[in-house]
Amino acid sequence: MSLFSVLIVEDQLRFREAFAHALERAPDIRLVGMAADLQQGRRMFDQLRPDVLLVDLDLPGGSGIELIRHAAHVAPECEVMVISVFGDEQHVLSSIEAGATGYLLKDSLALDLPEKLRSLRAGGSPISPVIARRLLTRLAPGSGHHAHRSHDSAPMPLVDEQVPALSEQESRVLHLAAKGFTFDEIAQFMHVSPHTIMTYVKRTYRKLQVRSKVEAIYEARRLGWLRD
Repeated sequence: MSLFSVLIVEDQLRFREAFAHALERAPDIRLVGMAADLQQGRRMFDQLRPDVLLVDLDLPGGSGIELIRHAAHVAPECEVMVISVFGDEQHVLSSIEAGATGYLLKDSLALDLPEKLRSLRAGGSPISPVIARRLLTRLAPGSGHHAHRSHDSAPMPLVDEQVPALSEQESRVLHLAAKGFTFDEIAQFMHVSPHTIMTYVKRTYRKLQVRSKVEAIYEARRLGWLRD
């Protein structure tokens, strides 16, 4: 894999040093900076524009989710990996909706961080097993999270746990495309450049493992992400 850059935003020194030590040994990873709070992280992100943002959620000055959302807006081509002590559903889903494509828990001390980031860059969505199990348990039949329906109503779509969730921006582009708008028109609606829209589109295609807008819309409907 080609060389890629990483910015770490983490307030605890011991974790910053541990992450830096793990990445500095990887020949294909260039650590471009480390920030200790939200404000510094946002400033360094705008200056350095890393390929990967490794970010904690509980930061001095605010939530890391704010930085994830900012990164998704100004540099959608950047991959975002959350690494946090929070493994609850609210934090995980909020991070994904903001634009994160990977989520690891800090208690995974034996994790191979460089390999996780390589997987992220290759189109995967690394997620700690305990979080994956919680999300799957939540979605399982009989968990209490499914809405009750009558026998003659339409069946709920099957959830494919292998498909990474779309970010808020990616989902919006897909919804507008399904309504018949062109990518240029969508760029105007969202007040971003056509290049940014195409970055969202490419990331959506990669997550859904498709090669065209028609296939993406079909898969999204099959997964229950779109309604006619």
